[in-house]
Amino acid sequence: MNISQAIRKRKSIRAFTKEDVPKKLVDKILDVARYAPSGANSQPWQVAVVTGKTKKKVTEILLEEFRSGKGEDRDYEYYPSNWQEPFKRRRIECGIQLYETLGIERRDKDGRMKQWEANYRGFDAPVILFFFLDPSLAIGSYMDSGMFIQSVMLAALDEGLATCPQAALSGYASVVKEALGYSKETILLCGMALGFPEEDALINSYRTPRIGVDEFTSYFD
Repeated sequence: MNISQAIRKRKSIRAFTKEDVPKKLVDKILDVARYAPSGANSQPWQVAVVTGKTKKKVTEILLEEFRSGKGEDRDYEYYPSNWQEPFKRRRIECGIQLYETLGIERRDKDGRMKQWEANYRGFDAPVILFFFLDPSLAIGSYMDSGMFIQSVMLAALDEGLATCPQAALSGYASVVKEALGYSKETILLCGMALGFPEEDALINSYRTPRIGVDEFTSYFD
């Protein structure tokens, strides 16, 4: 599989097998991803690899926070408060595609809630990665971290693993940082489910569309 094939093949997976991911394999993935570019070679990323009892503890805390209805506690605004077109339409279509694939109707509030809660369990993947930034850094380091996170996903794919980058796992930042022993000031960027894909799972059967190059590109001679 070459680079172009890997980029096209990668997609967010939301059902994983129960097979454990060896630590040496996680290390191998991160060892590849560390070659991602960063401004002034700052290499700002910090990664928490969470498995086993700690993963169970963290996901239980996240579910408790979500069910409490207290509202999210993010370190930064991932999404706009007021969605504009065409982004609003794409967001809605993304959700529709997920629920239609699973046969969950719009009026099925319990079904939708159950599926949404799966986010806070990391879709039951054996590994959850949490990505952090030092608070002294600026916006450029968010860009650097994005390139690193993409590198993690592609390196995982090369090893036969699947991923799902998740904004939901950073929705309750304070409790995650407390559970893992990170400073309150540290910025929690996002989480990522990591594991071996359950190939026949219905939720893994669809692929969100991408707009054409001509829709986002302008050439200037």
